[in-house]
Amino acid sequence: MSTAASVASATSGTTPTASTGSPEVPPPPPGFKSGLEGHVAFRTEIAEPDKDGGALRYRGVNIEDLVGHVTFGNVWALLVDGRFGPGLPPAESFPIPVHTGDVRVDVQAALAMLAPYWGYRPLLDTAPEEAREQLARASVMALSYVAQSARGIGVPAVPQARIDECTTITERFMTRWRGEPDPAHIQAIDAYWVSAAEHGMNASTFTARVIASTGADVAAALSGAVGAMSGPLHGGAPARVLTMIEGVEKSGDARAYVKGLLDAGERLMGFGHRVYRAEDPRARVLRRTAQELDAPRYEVAEALEKAALAELRERRPDRVLETNVEFWAAIVLDFAEVPPPMFTSMFTCARTAGWSAHVLEQKRTGRLIRPSAIYSGPDTRPATAIEGWNPSWA
Repeated sequence: MSTAASVASATSGTTPTASTGSPEVPPPPPGFKSGLEGHVAFRTEIAEPDKDGGALRYRGVNIEDLVGHVTFGNVWALLVDGRFGPGLPPAESFPIPVHTGDVRVDVQAALAMLAPYWGYRPLLDTAPEEAREQLARASVMALSYVAQSARGIGVPAVPQARIDECTTITERFMTRWRGEPDPAHIQAIDAYWVSAAEHGMNASTFTARVIASTGADVAAALSGAVGAMSGPLHGGAPARVLTMIEGVEKSGDARAYVKGLLDAGERLMGFGHRVYRAEDPRARVLRRTAQELDAPRYEVAEALEKAALAELRERRPDRVLETNVEFWAAIVLDFAEVPPPMFTSMFTCARTAGWSAHVLEQKRTGRLIRPSAIYSGPDTRPATAIEGWNPSWA
């Protein structure tokens, strides 16, 4: 295709006539955007990302009133039940059935296996109260499975008696993983989980709702959401922030480091967001958490953030590119000594709350999610016209 044709195609929304003589594909309807961006698919009472005000509310409650004050178990209850409460029961003593060394694979597979283990029926045949209890039971097992997988193959499990001494779900998780965790690390993880528990119709939440809409069991919905979370465009970005932190530590000059990255055409990780037109509120609460916990890399991160924002505003004054959750999540998780390959798994633990709330909300709608697509392939043609056709098949 020539450059002129490429430009015409990009601007008109049509596909140039193919060499086979196929007619042009008609342009998409007005307002069409690929990837469902901007399309409203659901009404939800669960979360409200305020894109212009830079706020995030869980059932009307600003997360700035929750992080550091309310534990993750209580927030799970707020999102799922609409009120504060213990939310999640203690995880059962259930050894992870799959142990490959890859936490994502282990957890996704183990969650799917809960349905036959525990006799979960399709959501279509399950009462709402029973579905809620199944989600709580499966969610806390997801946390347990992450901890068990991360502990390592061949490493003895922490005695259940020690885990039962813990007072919160987050402490139980950290104890199952670490044995004797630092209380400050528990505080850091709890703050991160609360801030990341829910964020509207993102890719993994949409996946969970699509699966729930088919009437599948709740374990299938959570397992599918874990798969969607594993992609670097959704769940893995905070790990890439640490590379920049290390770069500033080596150079000692945050502004020069940022200039060098941008001059080389590299991306600054942790800045800009598809939803917010102001600072990501989750970045704000996690920055506060990192400062309160006296995270060793707080000052380096603060210098990098200031340098990045200054450079971005100077180079792109027409765009709002503020700090997003990935930046300060990396600092908080690094403080808690979570290895970068585990960052996505920690995000998964947090998002079990939002996924569970959306699965129940979708069940209440009772409607199969079935969007349409605009066909842009060849016009009607015989099978004999296709390359590779074997005349002997006729």
